Amino acid sequence: MLARHGVRRQALLAAAMAVVLVAPAFAQNYPTRPVRVIVPYPPGGGTDILARPIMANVSERIGQQVLVDNRGGATGMLGTDLVAKAAPDGYTVLLSASPELVLNQHVFKKMAYDVLRDLRPVTQVATTPTIIVSIPSFPGRTVKEVIALGRRHPGSLTYGTTGVGSPHHLVGELLRLRGKVDLIHVPYKGGGPQVADTLGGHVIISIFTLPVVTAHVQSGRLRGIAVCTSKRSPAVPDVPTMEESGFPGIDISQWFAVSVPRGTPDEVVKTLYTAVSEALRAPAIRKRQLEQGYEPIGSPPEVYAQYLKREIDKYGKLIKDTGILMN
Repeated sequence: MLARHGVRRQALLAAAMAVVLVAPAFAQNYPTRPVRVIVPYPPGGGTDILARPIMANVSERIGQQVLVDNRGGATGMLGTDLVAKAAPDGYTVLLSASPELVLNQHVFKKMAYDVLRDLRPVTQVATTPTIIVSIPSFPGRTVKEVIALGRRHPGSLTYGTTGVGSPHHLVGELLRLRGKVDLIHVPYKGGGPQVADTLGGHVIISIFTLPVVTAHVQSGRLRGIAVCTSKRSPAVPDVPTMEESGFPGIDISQWFAVSVPRGTPDEVVKTLYTAVSEALRAPAIRKRQLEQGYEPIGSPPEVYAQYLKREIDKYGKLIKDTGILMN
């Protein structure tokens, strides 16, 4: 009997040791199959434009196919929740924007995921200004002229964004409050549909992540009214800042980051961080990003984790000030 218990105990110990040894071995061998990168917005938006060249470069570095999978909806929350609930093995990765990471938790009373509890930071990829644009035929050429027109014709001034709780929505609400003007919000499911309607004149002004419309502003198909950062963007140097336009304090950038499910092994996180940060330093990618209006970053996981917490606190206060809240 004692011998039987001894054999059983040895078997249990062996099984436990196998688990301990297999986990590091799995992480060290990662990746052994294609990696899926969830972009929680439709094709053609700022996150998608950023993700594709980076992930093509990452694929070369890790020696496996990297598949960009667009899962748009609910201001980025559908795709983000998919990753939050995925297996923590490094084969389902999130490349997302700031709304679903820092804004939505302050805007929506109920969310299916908790950013700090369910996701593990890998790296902050890039940041970019938000920009207010219109079609060239619109008579409001400056922020003050836009507000004057809105006051003269109450209820007629619409503004498009990528959704409720997005940085673009926040800019619009700050403009509405500080300009004391009636602005009607028109939310879209992503940058692609918003661009089409803006070019078609279906919304009066639109607020975008800059790279989505950089080419249109440079070509003159859209007029840049103001960038919502403290300094002008080299990609569109003739577009003034909000401060230059008479509205200091409206400094709303959009940033992008890579995350994985909480519980993903350290070695997997290190592999992903190294590949993404090296891709961001590749001359061709860096040049393209700067031309489009992105500022590449590639911060280490621990640095990005601290930044994430600061941004959650910062936008919590801004959301409270504007009163944006969904059921």
